[in-house]
Amino acid sequence: MKLRKALLTTVLAAALTLPLVRPASAVDVLSVSGQNFWTQAEARLVGGGTTYVSLRTVAGLLAPEAEVSWEGGAAWVRGDGLTLSARPGDVWLTVNDRALYIPDGVLLENGRTLVPVRVLAEALGGTVDWSRKEGITLTPGLGRASAPAYTAEDLYWMSRIISAESQGEPLLGKIAVGTVVLNRVASREFPDTIYDVIFDRKWGIQFEPVANGTVYHEPTLESVLAAKLVLDGARAAGDSLYFIAPELTTNHWTMENQDFVVTIGCHWFYR
Repeated sequence: MKLRKALLTTVLAAALTLPLVRPASAVDVLSVSGQNFWTQAEARLVGGGTTYVSLRTVAGLLAPEAEVSWEGGAAWVRGDGLTLSARPGDVWLTVNDRALYIPDGVLLENGRTLVPVRVLAEALGGTVDWSRKEGITLTPGLGRASAPAYTAEDLYWMSRIISAESQGEPLLGKIAVGTVVLNRVASREFPDTIYDVIFDRKWGIQFEPVANGTVYHEPTLESVLAAKLVLDGARAAGDSLYFIAPELTTNHWTMENQDFVVTIGCHWFYR
């Protein structure tokens, strides 16, 4: 292990960018200073072309001083200012106080934990670039994720509106509710902050939990997770600005006046 870390440190000191060839159907071997760091088993394309890589291998490149382990059914990376976990089957990984979305999920193949290279690079403070000539270029950074870009207040209210509106919904449904809130923040038709969107009364109370007080209840753990994912870029339900549960309401104004987008769980989403 010490020899491997010394080799990786030497390689990174000599060349801070690592080109990764990306052919149409697989990821080939990556050679740096005559050393191979990738094999077909360590990196491959998933779904529409997302490059998945070995968590252990990339962690060794981007955070060479960190320790990688397998505990409780999840892969862990621990180092100075860094605690990362990725559990196969989950559609996210956690790093320090952040949660990063992985739509196709964390994979486990032949004993290797695989995650998207862009997500893992962000989690470990590196960057990823792509060009047709160079393929994927992985650049090391600080070896740990930056602090969340959102505020504690944003997380507080986002997690509460998600929990109050979609506590019984699947995680994707919770993300969709959070997406509607952020779509409203970005829209000229609604206020400019998460708090003001939730408590908007211009055309009457917008969210029933504000009227019945459940928005003030302690959020579920999955709702907090969904809020972190949404605030860090996860999206569902496209450009929706409205949602309703038709079986739970007699007010069908949204259904009659807005364009339908998608159904997730018991909620119908509209733009």
